[in-house]
Amino acid sequence: MDADLQQTPLQAEHEALGAKMGEFAGWSMPIEYAGVLTEHRAVREAAGMFDLTHLGKIEVAGPAALDRLRRVVTGDLAVLPVGGAQYGMVLTEDGGIVDDLITYRAAEDRFLVVPNAANTESVLAILSEEVSARAAVDHRPDLVTIAVQGPRSLDLVTPVFPEVEGLTYMTCVDSSFRDVVVLVARTGYTGERGVELFVPDAVARAMWRDLLKRGGPLGLEPAGLGARDTLRLEMGYPLHGNDISPDRTPLEAGLSWAVAFDKGDFRGREALLRRREEGVPARLRALRMAGRLIPRAHYPVFDERGDPIGETTSGTFSPTLREGIALAYLSPPDRHAPGATVEVDVRGRRGPAEVVKPPFVERSPR
Repeated sequence: MDADLQQTPLQAEHEALGAKMGEFAGWSMPIEYAGVLTEHRAVREAAGMFDLTHLGKIEVAGPAALDRLRRVVTGDLAVLPVGGAQYGMVLTEDGGIVDDLITYRAAEDRFLVVPNAANTESVLAILSEEVSARAAVDHRPDLVTIAVQGPRSLDLVTPVFPEVEGLTYMTCVDSSFRDVVVLVARTGYTGERGVELFVPDAVARAMWRDLLKRGGPLGLEPAGLGARDTLRLEMGYPLHGNDISPDRTPLEAGLSWAVAFDKGDFRGREALLRRREEGVPARLRALRMAGRLIPRAHYPVFDERGDPIGETTSGTFSPTLREGIALAYLSPPDRHAPGATVEVDVRGRRGPAEVVKPPFVERSPR
């Protein structure tokens, strides 16, 4: 493993469990333990536990924190109550997606912004463009992120964090573990019920071990980034760097619902309004293969006449459906809505696929 890679405080725990480690966004991260299929199935049927410390953690606090965030993040955080969480994006001035992220309102004037690992520095720089004592922006690399996801996740976590019992999806609350403050959030990237725990590294290893021991009788499996990718793709969730990027806008990516156009000015708003008026050239669609072929990223997609209409951005074998699934930008967007049939070229072999409305599999009650 490259010595220059960043390591999470749980690195030794992963190695002790026999995890296959790999590089991801400059980090040494567990890719799989018992295997992607085993871990995927555990999350869908019982519970899986992920180390997500590679995700960025940026605290924005102070009397002007809300105003600073409203001018940068696409959603309207003014409607977010204390203890709420909101999905949104940070855009370029041209409307492209710098990153998609979740913002947690931990207190009236204190927010935790969680961007993707590869984009943490970019988001931090944008949030820090204006220096003000009324809105302090601090990188929090001391926070370890542990996600417990699956139908049995709350059975596991509630005895440790009783506050979870009162939480609904997309909410959060301060709790504690061994007298250390932990932010407990009812969020996740798998489509299952679950929690994400933001815990100082001083107690992270003890928490990981405690949850792993408690979860054994419930069917808990430690899970790596391989299963996280198949789980998120079954939900049709985009991954930055694959399905969304600065070259794509929320309009093309089907994420306009996370843009509060009427809240006032924010970074990229005018460019988005112009593009909305002009119309988008392509739209991110979900594809379900009809045969045995398994799509991957950057495979050509053709219409029923054999004309090229786009390419896949993510693709995998769905462990739940036992079929190939993919996301792809298709053009023109109005001709390839859900219900349409297209063809995907998988290493020289073309197979039919149906354009469907995500998610590919039914979400569990969260």
